[in-house]
Amino acid sequence: MEQFEKITFVPEGEEEEVSFYILDQAKLGGTGYLLVTDEDPEEEREEGEAGAAYVMKDVAGPDDIDSVYEFVEEDEELHAVCVLFKDALKELGIELEE
Repeated sequence: MEQFEKITFVPEGEEEEVSFYILDQAKLGGTGYLLVTDEDPEEEREEGEAGAAYVMKDVAGPDDIDSVYEFVEEDEELHAVCVLFKDALKELGIELEE
């Protein structure tokens, strides 16, 4: 059974922590990207029931000590990065919505 790393952070302007499980990581043009989900990927689910997957990118500056992530929302960038995550998505049974 694969062990998935869990990241927790507080979104800008919020007070409550949010946690995600890292499914995969990739770099494109020197920028780091994470494929994450908000549901434990190791939990059993009923057929047809799926959690959501998100792509986040590291927007930290070169002098930042910690990574700073934001959700990728631009369609062109999202499609380019999803190509890198194609194998991980397929392995996890996640289909991309167009």
